[in-house]
Amino acid sequence: MSVTTTTHLNFRGAAREALDFYQSVFGGRTVAVTYGDAGAVRDESEADWVMWGEVVGDNGFHVMAYDVPSKLPWDQGENPFFVSVRGDDAEEISALWDKLAKGATIVRPLEPAQWAPLYGMLTDGFGVTWVLDVAAPRHG
Repeated sequence: MSVTTTTHLNFRGAAREALDFYQSVFGGRTVAVTYGDAGAVRDESEADWVMWGEVVGDNGFHVMAYDVPSKLPWDQGENPFFVSVRGDDAEEISALWDKLAKGATIVRPLEPAQWAPLYGMLTDGFGVTWVLDVAAPRHG
C-alpha cells in the first residue's frame, strides 16, 4: 500500500491553458476530462472547462488542475490549490481521512463518486484543503 501527494491547482476557466503550459515546460502527458465529457454540465458555458486534469512527466513531475464551476465560490488568492492524496487501498485512505477530519470542515464527505471508488474533500484547521481519493482503474 502506498499513497502519493500531488499539488492540485484551481482555476476558473483557465485549467486547460495552465496544464498545456506546464506540459510544455516539464514534458510528459496531459489528460483532461471536461464537465461535458463527464456528463456533469450545470452551465452550458462551462461544458468545455476541465473537471479533472493532470500533467504527468517521466521525470517525476505531476500536477493536477480543474476549473472551479461558477456555482462555487472561488478567489485565486484564497484557494489556489488543493493537496491531493491518492491511493489504491480504501482502508488506508479512509484511515487518513479520519485523522485529517478531526477539527476540519468537511467540504464533501468521503464516499463513492462517479469518477472514483472513494472521494472526499476537507479543509483542515490550518486552512489547507485536502482531496483524498481511491484511484479508479484507468481504461484506454
